[in-house]
Amino acid sequence: MDTHLRAGFIGGTCLSTILGVQPQQLISTIVCAVVGAVVSFCVSVVLKFLLRKHK
Repeated sequence: MDTHLRAGFIGGTCLSTILGVQPQQLISTIVCAVVGAVVSFCVSVVLKFLLRKHK
């Protein structure tokens, strides 16, 4: 695939996706991602603590 064609395809796809997303959906997605990252971090810290205590 030609580099210019690939860049145009990716740019068009990203632009149409960004323009199609409503601000409420974007905020909801960001909040869900932050909550998921915090919960994942906390669970990994707790599991690491429990594994060290178990050994």
